[in-house]
Amino acid sequence: NCSMVLKTLHFITRPLSDEEGNFSLAYIITIHKELEMFVKLLRAIYMPQNIYCIHVDEKSPKDYKAAVQNIVNCFENIFISSKRENVVYAGFSRLQADINCMRDLVHSKIQWNYVINLCGQDYPIKTNKDIIRYIKSKWNGKNMTPGVVQPLHMKHRTQVSYREYIHSGMSYVYPTKNIKAKPPYNLTIYFGSAYYILTKEFVKFTLTDARAKDLLEWSRDTYSPDEHYWVTLNRLNG
Repeated sequence: NCSMVLKTLHFITRPLSDEEGNFSLAYIITIHKELEMFVKLLRAIYMPQNIYCIHVDEKSPKDYKAAVQNIVNCFENIFISSKRENVVYAGFSRLQADINCMRDLVHSKIQWNYVINLCGQDYPIKTNKDIIRYIKSKWNGKNMTPGVVQPLHMKHRTQVSYREYIHSGMSYVYPTKNIKAKPPYNLTIYFGSAYYILTKEFVKFTLTDARAKDLLEWSRDTYSPDEHYWVTLNRLNG
């Protein structure tokens, strides 16, 4: 019952200020378990002027998927990604899940300014207004994806080829004996957080630029590629 969901969970139904109403954020949330935690997170970050793409792990139980769909159906600005992945921790599928949501978000009617990615176990410590003001204060037009040149102890992640093992009971990434080719365009690989705040322009760039596409393909068999993909692209000249 959607009216009960909105009322009993006290979802915010109008922008709390003009400043927030004029600055829409997009969120990508990847989830696979703990429905109550997801609802608490969604309620905490929900604003009617924002847009939310939910990626539900394809391996999740049917009743979990159905429950998430029932919640999402109550909101015009929340949707489940059009393509779902069997997500494996530290695998390429985790990066692909974000990209699937990005493809959906760039075609949205809602004109968002930045995208923020979260997982189902995250929770905000700042309000929507705090986040917007922080972005405007020193990141206006810039991406937040901090990192450093690939450290020596991380070299193994991109030196050999990795594979995903997917099974209902256990899924994991394992190394092969195949040595990987060097990165395309002789790119310097950076490492940082898999979590980010990115401009819409940068998202469009990553989905269309040849260098971004080639780096994505090269990253397909690396370990935890979401920890080098965004930060490396953000450091391209120009």
